[in-house]
Amino acid sequence: RWLQELTSARVVAGIAGRYRRLELDDRTIGRAMELFAEALSSGRFLTRAELGEVLQAGGILAEGQRLPHLIAAAELASLITSGPRRGKQFTYALLEERAPAGRPLDRDEALTALTLRYFRSHGPAQVQDFAWWSGLTMVEIRKGIHLAGGALERETMDGKDFWSDPKAARAGRIDPLAHLLPNFDELTVAYRDRGALLDPRVPFNPSFFAYYRESTPQGGMLSNVVTIAGRVRGAWSRTLAPKLVRVHVRPLAPLSASDLEAVDAAAKKLGRFLQLSAEVRVS
Repeated sequence: RWLQELTSARVVAGIAGRYRRLELDDRTIGRAMELFAEALSSGRFLTRAELGEVLQAGGILAEGQRLPHLIAAAELASLITSGPRRGKQFTYALLEERAPAGRPLDRDEALTALTLRYFRSHGPAQVQDFAWWSGLTMVEIRKGIHLAGGALERETMDGKDFWSDPKAARAGRIDPLAHLLPNFDELTVAYRDRGALLDPRVPFNPSFFAYYRESTPQGGMLSNVVTIAGRVRGAWSRTLAPKLVRVHVRPLAPLSASDLEAVDAAAKKLGRFLQLSAEVRVS
């Protein structure tokens, strides 16, 4: 709850224009929340489609993007949250019933807590990275760093200020493991400046990646990427066949024999997760 209270106002402000285009005014959103609350009370769990039926029965049009935006509004208001899976379907539940209230935090306590959690788990990172990840303003983040006091330390690298936990272990020898990361993996999405994810010895071609946009070249790294020793080394995709997953890797530069072994090991892990054999093609 404290996280929603700290960050949701800016999210809501950011999508206000979308609400207007979908003709979702305060009255409609409020009525939708009343319907959701009634339908989910007493420990009931409903899928997205079922919540759409609830709205339709209550006289609210739930076609197209109106339904997901009304659900998101209820989530941002801390009314509903994720429920248990029903087969392959996700469900929703009342937050109050799913997660009874814990100890409340005032805004400064919440700001300090989130600041520490981000930089302890993602540091060294820049203020702009935290702003991108959290939606907080730069002023709020600087206040959070101030409130954190000696729990965070600053270091300057290549003219940029980075913050981290001074007690965190510094990296020693990096294991050359490969990972086939999904879209919007935390390793890439958690940073505004993704330069540290690139190997300076490997030319970076942003057009390799599915989400490439000329205006934001590093944004392409939010799509499926191959990492080796923590650096982005290419893109990947998969194709499912009977008893087989085919993994296609497009490296930014030729891979060494050890790199290929690491990628093959990562593909086999994916195969085991899917309970399929794995086949790798690099081109």
